Amino acid sequence: MKIIVPMAGMGKRMRPHTLTIPKPLIPVAGKPIVQHLVEDITKVCHEKVDEIAFVIGNFGKEVEQELIRIAESQGAKGSIYYQDEPLGTAHAILCAAPALTGKVVIAFADTLFKTEMIADTANSDGIIWVSQIEDPRMFGVVKLDGDGVITDFVEKPSTFVSDLAIIGIYYLRDGENLRSELQYLIDNNIREKGEYQLTNALENMKQKGKKLRAATVNEWLDCGNKDATVYTNGRVLQIKPGAAVNKTAASNIVNSTIIEPCFIGEDVVIENSVVGPLVSVGKGTRIKSSVITNSIVQTNSAISESCITNSMIGNHAAVEGTMREFSMGDYTTEK
Repeated sequence: MKIIVPMAGMGKRMRPHTLTIPKPLIPVAGKPIVQHLVEDITKVCHEKVDEIAFVIGNFGKEVEQELIRIAESQGAKGSIYYQDEPLGTAHAILCAAPALTGKVVIAFADTLFKTEMIADTANSDGIIWVSQIEDPRMFGVVKLDGDGVITDFVEKPSTFVSDLAIIGIYYLRDGENLRSELQYLIDNNIREKGEYQLTNALENMKQKGKKLRAATVNEWLDCGNKDATVYTNGRVLQIKPGAAVNKTAASNIVNSTIIEPCFIGEDVVIENSVVGPLVSVGKGTRIKSSVITNSIVQTNSAISESCITNSMIGNHAAVEGTMREFSMGDYTTEK
């Protein structure tokens, strides 16, 4: 089985954090978003994942090496493909055309999920994971028959047709067939809302007799903006309990309280402070005389005499003597 991860988007809703790092590499609960994603998929697959293909923009060699490392940590080959123009989901997937062979899982890298296992695929040609939501207007949605087979795909409906939103994770039993349908859209310039849409390719497959089913997830976690990412960080800390404090950080916690669940990275110094719950602190950060709850603080930052909640603070940032929410990028100072 192969996993294809389209992640070439610019992440504009996550600025200023995405000015220096692609959104899928922003850490939640101590790991990049995309690492959580591929770990979760490989954990629930019925068979070995042989290759993880990342579709990226011009992110640089350091990012590419990190993605290869993430794939290899799951026992898979890592491959890098490029999407030079933002022409839609179908175009992004087709950029990894050599990986579209055999059984394929496609997972867009701004979403995490919680489920027990990949659904039984014996009686279907594909599975599309969905979640019931209150306002489906900004999502692709599906309509189902009584057996859970998809009868219609609708992209960002302006009027209500279904509340089952496609969360961005798909399984296809025949990658070559999907590749053919994606290429057909490109060759015939078939666009919807100005872009080549994966849902149009899936609709063509359905019209030709392919049986596509919907499966629900236990939880769908979005990382599309600051508030959603902070919430996801907290939920991942709750869902995936582990060591709250790295061993190398434990000796540097002085006269302070850590309220779990938290992630505290290597070489973090915490003095006269309360940290947690639902806080992730990256390596090398120093926290003094502060209270931090429900937040993400990245690496090598300094926080002193502050009260911070529902915040994202980047790398090499400095906060002193403040009491409010933050969305601070790298190398930023607030006093």
